[in-house]
Order: sequence, then C-alpha cells, then structure tokens
Amino acid sequence: MTMEQVFDSGGVRGVLHQPENPAGDAIALTHGAGSNCQAPLLVRLARTFSDAGMTVLRYDLPFRQQRPKGPPYPAAAARDREGVAQAVDAVRRLAAGRIFAGGQSYGGRQTAMAAAERPGMVDALLLLSYPLHAPGKPDRLRTAFFPDLGIPALFVSGADDPFGSIEELTAAIKLIPAPTELVPVERSGHDLKRAADMGEELLKRLRNMAGVP
Repeated sequence: MTMEQVFDSGGVRGVLHQPENPAGDAIALTHGAGSNCQAPLLVRLARTFSDAGMTVLRYDLPFRQQRPKGPPYPAAAARDREGVAQAVDAVRRLAAGRIFAGGQSYGGRQTAMAAAERPGMVDALLLLSYPLHAPGKPDRLRTAFFPDLGIPALFVSGADDPFGSIEELTAAIKLIPAPTELVPVERSGHDLKRAADMGEELLKRLRNMAGVP
C-alpha cells in the first residue's frame, strides 16, 4: 500500500508518495498558476504512479508557499525554477533510479525551463497542459527555450485547450532537439481532467522515453 505523508525539507513543501514496492524511479510534480499541489489531477496521477512503484513528490512552487492564493509574479519566475531544481534534488535523494519532473500549465513550463537551464537535471519531462500561448494571443509563443531543451519531453494536452491547439503544439515541439511525444486528450480543456484516468498509459510512455525497460 502506498504511503502518503507531508514533505517539508530544504525549502520544498508538498506531499510524498512512497510505494510499498519501489521500482527505484522518482518524479517531482507541481501545479499550475491558479492551483497548488492538492490539484485533483496531480493527486490522481501521483497515486497511480506510486501504485506502479514510483516515488512521487507533488509540491508547491515557491510563489504558492509565499501566498496561498493568487497568480505568480513574472518577476519571480526564476525563483520558481530554483524551487523546481530543489524539488528534483529532494527526490534524487530518495530514489536510485531514473529521475523525472513535470507539472501542469505554469508549473510544467517552469519545470521545462529549469531543465533547459540545467542540462542533466532529470531523465525526462511530463508536461501537462503546456501553456504555449495566452488565450487569444497565438503570436506570442512561449518557446524561446525549446532549442535548449536536451531531454525527452512528454506533452499531454486537451484538444480544446485555448492555451494552444494540438496543431500548434505539434509544430512548436519540433523546435526541441530531444525526443518528444504529444498525447492529445479529446473533449478536454486546459484543466485536463480526463487525463486523470490515463496515469498508467502516461507512465508507460514516460518510462519508454527515458529508456526504462
């Protein structure tokens, strides 16, 4: 049976899922701009991953630790990326196998940016509802760092997501020099609720991308 417990160490706060039969891999998962580590999607995926033997830390980014509500400030985004790196370091101390990181929307974007800034930070990324652009502003793509992203990335996006269509994402991820894969979720928007039932499939795809047998 998976054990869940509060995690608070080295500036990283969240919930740790420790599997009864650990496979040796671990993942750090974080939330979007309007949420926290208790987001239902993260909770469901964390439990599915942990049931499959993965150690999971779902954590609050620094902006959410400072303010229980409200969006992040753009000027503080670098601090959130430091928080991502700290969370990855925390799970690395808990597992001897492959290390993954990911997040939803803003959290996924900051995680990917942190990985681009820190080559070798993790073995692969899980990017849920990547916010390719603000709704109604398709000309302002958030892809400047994509050419610097040198690790595999699994994108999971709703077919009705106003932050980027499947066609737009398909074109954009070609800028990434590492292996990428895009999983469309039909009848789903930016909240990506339907992906909560896809944990086993997403974990299999993520492990395959990182070369885990």
